[in-house]
Amino acid sequence: MPEEKRENFFTELLKFALVAVLVVLPIRLFVAQPFIVSGISMVPTFQDAQYLIIDEATYHFRAPMRGDVIVFRYPKDPSQFFIKRIIGLPGETVHISGNNVSVTKADGSVEKLDESYVINHGNGADADYAVPEGNYFVMGDNRPESSDSRVWGLLPRENIVGRVFVRLLPVQTATLFPGFKTEPQ
Repeated sequence: MPEEKRENFFTELLKFALVAVLVVLPIRLFVAQPFIVSGISMVPTFQDAQYLIIDEATYHFRAPMRGDVIVFRYPKDPSQFFIKRIIGLPGETVHISGNNVSVTKADGSVEKLDESYVINHGNGADADYAVPEGNYFVMGDNRPESSDSRVWGLLPRENIVGRVFVRLLPVQTATLFPGFKTEPQ
């Protein structure tokens, strides 16, 4: 390869690498990040080893909503990441009675949650949980196998990384907004 063509090749390669870093790095740091499910706390919605993309941008523009499946830093050890579903919002009270979950909203109205995505109920006694401002109550979809707000307490807003945006792998299960509360299971 002549010297001039070799220099052009390396110059073009360097330009490509620079553009890739300038485009990919901000997206990775501020918009989306990969996450691999570890464990069975979200079965049947998510299986162990599924590859997800987490949307980190949405919650800069709106508050997390009931039913959102989120990835967050575990409050007892922020180096660990958990995946759960938001059940209770700030200012609400979550009521668990047998297999039924209901929420008393800030305005005093009561909503019985449709949790058709939950197949395995249980894991805990009947209880009420008040959710103060700046916190969320989260639970796994596989209740007997989930370490969640029933066990370790409320989730501070600042620990939320983002919501699940895409399930990429395995390919046969790829979908946008997997686990969305109205998605049939």
